[in-house]
Amino acid sequence: MPFLTDTLADLFAPPQTMNMASASMRLVLASVLGALIGWEREAHARAAGLRTHMLISLAAAMFTLIAMELTHFPAEDSQSLRIDPLRLIEAVTAGVAFLAAGSIIISGGNVRGITTGASMWLAGAIGLACGSGDGMLAVTGTALALIILWAIRQLIHPRDTPDDT
Repeated sequence: MPFLTDTLADLFAPPQTMNMASASMRLVLASVLGALIGWEREAHARAAGLRTHMLISLAAAMFTLIAMELTHFPAEDSQSLRIDPLRLIEAVTAGVAFLAAGSIIISGGNVRGITTGASMWLAGAIGLACGSGDGMLAVTGTALALIILWAIRQLIHPRDTPDDT
C-alpha cells in the first residue's frame, strides 16, 4: 500500500519550486483582498458580490502560481520552453473581461454594471499580484479600490440629513 500512495503522491506532486505554505498564503491573500472589494459590492446589492470577487481573485492567483511553476519544468533544449509572463496577464485579463462584460446591462438609454465590471477586472489584477508574490501591490490596489468605491459614492450620493421640523 505505501508503494501506491507514494506513486500517487509523486504523480500529482507539483514541481516544488515554491513551498506549499508560501503558495497557500498567496492564495489566501488573494481571496481576502477579493472579498474586501466583493463585500463593498455585495453591501450595495450589485450583480457581482462577495463570492464572485473572491473567486476571480483566487483564480487569477492560481493561474499565476501555475504559470510560475510551469516556467521551471525541465526542457530538452532552451528553445522548446518559451517563457512569456505577459501571456498570462493577457489570458487572465481577457477571461475576467468576459465575465465583467456579462455584468453590464444596457436597457433603453441606461447602462448599469460598469463599476461592478471594473471591480471584477481589478480583482483579477489583485489575484495576479498575489500570485506573483507582490502582496504589497495587491494590498495597495485593494485599499485604493475601497477608497474609490466608498469616497465617490459619498460624493455622488451624500446621506440626506433628517429634517429638523
